[in-house]
Amino acid sequence: MSSRQSRLQEDTYYRVLRLLQDNPDLTQRELASQLGISVGGLNYCLKALMEKGWVKMQNFARAKNKFGYVYVLTPSGVAEKALLTKSFLQRKLEEYEALSHEIEVLRAEVKAQHGTPPDPGSQT
Repeated sequence: MSSRQSRLQEDTYYRVLRLLQDNPDLTQRELASQLGISVGGLNYCLKALMEKGWVKMQNFARAKNKFGYVYVLTPSGVAEKALLTKSFLQRKLEEYEALSHEIEVLRAEVKAQHGTPPDPGSQT
């Protein structure tokens, strides 16, 4: 996956898998809220993850949602989450490095224009 849309989809899959691994009995509404996406968008994502065999829905009598089910990562889902974690971390490190470089360039520009570097803690 290399396009921007593919990376966003991969990030969403990673975030959903991470949340489900830690909180399998969250409702779709709670998951969507924590991810900052619509319930419909989450539903689409969950269906895709189930079709891939990474997540399954299980009946669970003590689930906090009224439908009595939980979302569980399958063994292949756990393995894929590990791969997605590595990819996600690499992308975030690359973004961090690019942002750090951009900040240094901007600081140099400000220093050249004004003679003094800006205070890193200022909001101006």
